[in-house]
Amino acid sequence: MSNKAQDLYRAVWRWHFYAGLIVIPFLISLAVTGALYLFHDSIDRWWHADLMTVEAREVATVEASAQRDAALAAVDGEAFRYVPPASATQAAEVDVTRPDGSRVAVFVDPYDGEVTGQMPYRGTVMWLVRSLHSLSYFGTTASMVIEIVGGWAILLVLTGLYLWWPRGRRGGVVTVRGRPGKRVFWRDLHAVTGLFVGGIILFLAVTGMPWSTVWGSKVNELANGHNFGYPDGVRVNVPMSEARLAEREATSWSLEQAQLPISDVEGAGAAAIGLDRAVATFDGLGLAPGYAVSLPGGPEGVYTGSVYPDDLSRQRVVHLDQYSGEALLDMNYADYGPLGRGLEWGINVHLGQQYGLANQLILALACAGIVLLCVSSAVMWWKRRPTGRLGVPPAPADTRPLRGVLALLAIGGVLFPLVGASLIVMATVDALVRRRAAGRSAVA
Repeated sequence: MSNKAQDLYRAVWRWHFYAGLIVIPFLISLAVTGALYLFHDSIDRWWHADLMTVEAREVATVEASAQRDAALAAVDGEAFRYVPPASATQAAEVDVTRPDGSRVAVFVDPYDGEVTGQMPYRGTVMWLVRSLHSLSYFGTTASMVIEIVGGWAILLVLTGLYLWWPRGRRGGVVTVRGRPGKRVFWRDLHAVTGLFVGGIILFLAVTGMPWSTVWGSKVNELANGHNFGYPDGVRVNVPMSEARLAEREATSWSLEQAQLPISDVEGAGAAAIGLDRAVATFDGLGLAPGYAVSLPGGPEGVYTGSVYPDDLSRQRVVHLDQYSGEALLDMNYADYGPLGRGLEWGINVHLGQQYGLANQLILALACAGIVLLCVSSAVMWWKRRPTGRLGVPPAPADTRPLRGVLALLAIGGVLFPLVGASLIVMATVDALVRRRAAGRSAVA
């Protein structure tokens, strides 16, 4: 390897090391929680089986309003959401706001109207895992870290690909040499694992960015900000309120800014249609099983039926006037503009939903590969580290390749502001490390 090539290799290796130093703890957490969340429906129904599961019976179910009333008899408050059973063995869910403002999910046997139990709203074990995965469990500031980690993960993969490039080598390219006691074994294991899961890491990092606090929110506004928060392609020609769909229901990324329409109070001329008729209307419109009904939040409120199934083509949101029962806005995935469809597809694959069990298993294996990557990198570093020192890879003798690498990184920093800020911090730290190393060399 020529001196110039060696300097470039060292510059890339150095920043690959920094990227790993920053993201490895988070990558392990994301991989473990992400792998669990891939199977969230199955895990929740098993973990909370006493609440969510009922015995299927050959009898008609009681009306939705009776199920709601049974929940309100068990928990004092006001119902704001009703989820009809998605299958014959599932309980209905009635979500209630208590007088103190807390929210409770009450589960009701749809065959006899008996309450099977209750838990805090969004209190399932998988909702906790989801909150840990996004770091939203620790607050808004902590969730900003996800954007930084996503950007550094992209950097980690791209620099790792450069370091893996064979350059005439055969060993350690797609095979692993040596035994676990040798550093070369862990180096090869790390490189080969990275080759097979690197592309998936890139995909997960990019498709995870829409959820990020800064970049994701700005892209969401760009995609939906001029249409009452609805994606391009959705026609909105009815009066709209300032209330947001996301305030009432966990919704898709494209609808996080979506506003709710207004029921026509003056033109009503009759009492509200009620929950039973609303559910019958949603069933008649063909909403996919598993849909939820958000109840009107006042005289101008609407009934909102929403469903976000594994099959994107069946994703749908319908708002009903609570007096006339007329569909004020009826939209599905096909109504989204190109940007919305592309982002929603990526997010759905990221969640392991779009292609069924195969989607889940491939991503679960990738998550296991990510953990293996992190472990092998830690072992490899441990075996090569100098005693009593961090073991940062040597800086290139000629700093021009290092400046070139930083220039390329700056492009990503412009696209992702939080990542750019962290790059500036790390570049400053690197400059101080190199200056300190140069001072020690001068003294020696």
